[in-house]
Amino acid sequence: MLHRIIYILFFAIFSLILSACSGEPETGPVEVKWDQNNCERCRMMLSDRNFAAQIRYFPEAKRSRVVKFDDIGCAVLWIKDQPWNNDPKTQIWVADHRSGEWIDARKAIYIRKNNSPMGYDLGAQAEADPDGLSYAEAILRIEEVENKFNAHGMHHQHMPMKDQSRDLKQQGLERESQNRESLDREGEQQ
Repeated sequence: MLHRIIYILFFAIFSLILSACSGEPETGPVEVKWDQNNCERCRMMLSDRNFAAQIRYFPEAKRSRVVKFDDIGCAVLWIKDQPWNNDPKTQIWVADHRSGEWIDARKAIYIRKNNSPMGYDLGAQAEADPDGLSYAEAILRIEEVENKFNAHGMHHQHMPMKDQSRDLKQQGLERESQNRESLDREGEQQ
Protein backbone atom coordinates (compact mmCIF):
# COMPACT_ATOMS: atom_id res chain seq x y z
CA MET A 1 0.00 0.00 0.00
CA LEU A 2 2.80 2.43 0.90
CA HIS A 3 4.56 1.65 -2.39
CA ARG A 4 1.39 2.41 -4.27
CA ILE A 5 0.99 5.83 -2.57
CA ILE A 6 4.65 6.67 -3.26
CA TYR A 7 4.23 5.60 -6.89
CA ILE A 8 1.10 7.77 -7.35
CA LEU A 9 2.79 10.74 -5.64
CA PHE A 10 5.91 10.35 -7.79
CA PHE A 11 3.80 10.15 -10.97
CA ALA A 12 1.77 13.25 -9.99
CA ILE A 13 4.91 15.32 -9.26
CA PHE A 14 6.57 14.12 -12.46
CA SER A 15 3.48 15.07 -14.49
CA LEU A 16 3.40 18.54 -12.94
CA ILE A 17 7.06 19.10 -13.75
CA LEU A 18 6.57 17.98 -17.34
CA SER A 19 3.52 20.17 -17.89
CA ALA A 20 5.29 23.19 -16.38
CA CYS A 21 8.25 22.77 -18.73
CA SER A 22 6.32 22.24 -21.92
CA GLY A 23 5.43 25.00 -24.34
CA GLU A 24 5.79 28.73 -24.00
CA PRO A 25 5.38 30.69 -20.79
CA GLU A 26 1.93 32.19 -20.21
CA THR A 27 3.17 35.78 -19.82
CA GLY A 28 5.67 38.08 -21.46
CA PRO A 29 7.28 38.06 -24.89
CA VAL A 30 8.68 34.91 -26.48
CA GLU A 31 11.86 34.30 -28.40
CA VAL A 32 11.78 35.51 -31.99
CA LYS A 33 13.49 33.46 -34.67
CA TRP A 34 14.92 36.38 -36.63
CA ASP A 35 14.85 36.00 -40.41
CA GLN A 36 12.49 33.02 -39.96
CA ASN A 37 9.32 34.29 -38.23
CA ASN A 38 6.83 36.35 -40.26
CA CYS A 39 4.71 39.33 -39.31
CA GLU A 40 1.14 38.26 -38.53
CA ARG A 41 -0.30 41.19 -40.50
CA CYS A 42 1.90 41.81 -43.54
CA ARG A 43 3.75 38.47 -43.66
CA MET A 44 7.11 40.21 -44.00
CA MET A 45 9.98 38.35 -42.35
CA LEU A 46 11.05 39.72 -38.96
CA SER A 47 14.60 40.99 -39.44
CA ASP A 48 14.93 44.34 -37.68
CA ARG A 49 15.35 43.71 -33.96
CA ASN A 50 14.75 47.37 -33.12
CA PHE A 51 11.18 47.75 -34.39
CA ALA A 52 9.51 44.36 -33.80
CA ALA A 53 6.44 43.83 -31.64
CA GLN A 54 4.57 40.91 -30.08
CA ILE A 55 1.03 40.49 -28.81
CA ARG A 56 0.03 37.82 -26.32
CA TYR A 57 -3.70 37.27 -26.23
CA PHE A 58 -5.93 34.81 -24.42
CA PRO A 59 -8.57 33.13 -26.58
CA GLU A 60 -11.60 32.02 -24.61
CA ALA A 61 -10.94 28.80 -22.63
CA LYS A 62 -7.53 28.25 -24.28
CA ARG A 63 -3.87 28.83 -23.50
CA SER A 64 -2.44 32.17 -24.50
CA ARG A 65 -1.16 32.70 -28.02
CA VAL A 66 1.64 35.00 -29.16
CA VAL A 67 1.77 36.68 -32.56
CA LYS A 68 4.75 38.62 -33.89
CA PHE A 69 5.03 41.77 -35.99
CA ASP A 70 7.82 43.52 -37.89
CA ASP A 71 6.63 47.02 -36.89
CA ILE A 72 4.52 48.45 -34.05
CA GLY A 73 2.23 49.85 -36.75
CA CYS A 74 1.33 46.36 -37.96
CA ALA A 75 0.62 45.27 -34.36
CA VAL A 76 -1.61 48.28 -33.63
CA LEU A 77 -3.61 47.92 -36.85
CA TRP A 78 -3.96 44.13 -36.42
CA ILE A 79 -5.17 44.21 -32.81
CA LYS A 80 -7.79 46.92 -33.26
CA ASP A 81 -10.08 44.44 -35.05
CA GLN A 82 -9.56 41.58 -32.60
CA PRO A 83 -12.14 40.63 -29.93
CA TRP A 84 -9.48 40.66 -27.20
CA ASN A 85 -8.27 44.19 -28.08
CA ASN A 86 -9.49 45.68 -24.78
CA ASP A 87 -8.97 42.57 -22.65
CA PRO A 88 -6.74 43.61 -19.72
CA LYS A 89 -4.91 40.26 -19.98
CA THR A 90 -3.74 41.06 -23.54
CA GLN A 91 -0.04 41.96 -23.51
CA ILE A 92 1.69 44.05 -26.14
CA TRP A 93 5.47 44.12 -26.27
CA VAL A 94 7.69 46.24 -28.48
CA ALA A 95 11.44 46.19 -29.01
CA ASP A 96 13.45 49.14 -27.71
CA HIS A 97 14.74 50.92 -30.83
CA ARG A 98 18.27 51.12 -29.41
CA SER A 99 18.81 47.83 -27.60
CA GLY A 100 16.19 45.48 -29.04
CA GLU A 101 15.06 44.61 -25.47
CA TRP A 102 11.34 43.95 -25.04
CA ILE A 103 9.34 46.62 -23.22
CA ASP A 104 5.62 46.99 -22.47
CA ALA A 105 4.18 48.78 -25.51
CA ARG A 106 1.50 50.54 -23.48
CA LYS A 107 4.12 52.10 -21.19
CA ALA A 108 6.71 52.84 -23.90
CA ILE A 109 7.50 56.27 -25.28
CA TYR A 110 7.59 56.49 -29.08
CA ILE A 111 9.92 58.74 -30.99
CA ARG A 112 9.90 59.41 -34.69
CA LYS A 113 12.59 57.37 -36.40
CA ASN A 114 13.27 56.88 -40.06
CA ASN A 115 13.17 53.57 -41.84
CA SER A 116 11.03 51.33 -39.68
CA PRO A 117 10.16 48.20 -41.66
CA MET A 118 6.65 49.30 -42.68
CA GLY A 119 7.15 53.06 -42.73
CA TYR A 120 5.25 53.96 -39.56
CA ASP A 121 8.66 55.24 -38.38
CA LEU A 122 8.16 54.98 -34.63
CA GLY A 123 10.89 53.72 -32.33
CA ALA A 124 9.99 52.67 -28.78
CA GLN A 125 11.92 53.32 -25.60
CA ALA A 126 11.26 53.10 -21.87
CA GLU A 127 12.72 56.53 -21.05
CA ALA A 128 10.81 59.78 -21.37
CA ASP A 129 11.61 62.09 -24.29
CA PRO A 130 10.39 65.68 -24.72
CA ASP A 131 9.27 64.90 -28.28
CA GLY A 132 8.02 61.41 -27.44
CA LEU A 133 4.53 60.07 -27.98
CA SER A 134 2.49 57.99 -25.55
CA TYR A 135 1.00 54.70 -26.73
CA ALA A 136 -2.36 56.42 -27.41
CA GLU A 137 -0.60 59.17 -29.42
CA ALA A 138 1.42 56.55 -31.30
CA ILE A 139 -1.83 54.80 -32.30
CA LEU A 140 -3.14 58.09 -33.71
CA ARG A 141 0.12 58.60 -35.64
CA ILE A 142 -0.06 55.06 -37.06
CA GLU A 143 -3.67 55.55 -38.14
CA GLU A 144 -2.71 58.91 -39.71
CA VAL A 145 0.05 57.23 -41.75
CA GLU A 146 -2.30 54.41 -42.76
CA ASN A 147 -5.02 56.87 -43.84
CA LYS A 148 -2.49 58.93 -45.80
CA PHE A 149 -1.40 55.90 -47.80
CA ASN A 150 -4.98 54.79 -48.41
CA ALA A 151 -6.12 58.31 -49.40
CA HIS A 152 -3.51 58.49 -52.17
CA GLY A 153 -4.53 55.19 -53.67
CA MET A 154 -1.47 53.43 -52.32
CA HIS A 155 -2.22 50.11 -50.74
CA HIS A 156 -0.35 50.27 -47.48
CA GLN A 157 -2.94 47.94 -46.01
CA HIS A 158 -1.77 44.38 -46.37
CA MET A 159 -3.59 41.57 -48.12
CA PRO A 160 -3.31 37.93 -47.18
CA MET A 161 -0.68 36.17 -49.29
CA LYS A 162 -3.26 34.27 -51.39
CA ASP A 163 -4.96 37.60 -52.25
CA GLN A 164 -1.61 39.20 -53.11
CA SER A 165 -0.72 36.41 -55.51
CA ARG A 166 -4.20 36.54 -57.06
CA ASP A 167 -3.83 40.35 -57.43
CA LEU A 168 -0.40 39.96 -59.06
CA LYS A 169 -1.77 37.31 -61.40
CA GLN A 170 -4.67 39.61 -62.35
CA GLN A 171 -2.22 42.47 -63.02
CA GLY A 172 -0.17 40.18 -65.24
CA LEU A 173 -3.25 39.09 -67.19
CA GLU A 174 -4.34 42.71 -67.66
CA ARG A 175 -0.86 43.69 -68.89
CA GLU A 176 -0.81 40.75 -71.28
CA SER A 177 -4.23 41.73 -72.63
CA GLN A 178 -3.13 45.34 -73.10
CA ASN A 179 0.00 44.19 -74.94
CA ARG A 180 -2.12 42.01 -77.27
CA GLU A 181 -4.50 44.90 -77.99
CA SER A 182 -1.55 47.18 -78.70
CA LEU A 183 -0.05 44.64 -81.12
CA ASP A 184 -3.44 44.18 -82.82
CA ARG A 185 -3.77 47.95 -83.36
CA GLU A 186 -0.25 48.17 -84.78
CA GLY A 187 -1.06 45.31 -87.17
CA GLU A 188 -4.27 47.04 -88.31
CA GLN A 189 -2.42 50.30 -89.00
CA GLN A 190 0.11 48.59 -91.29
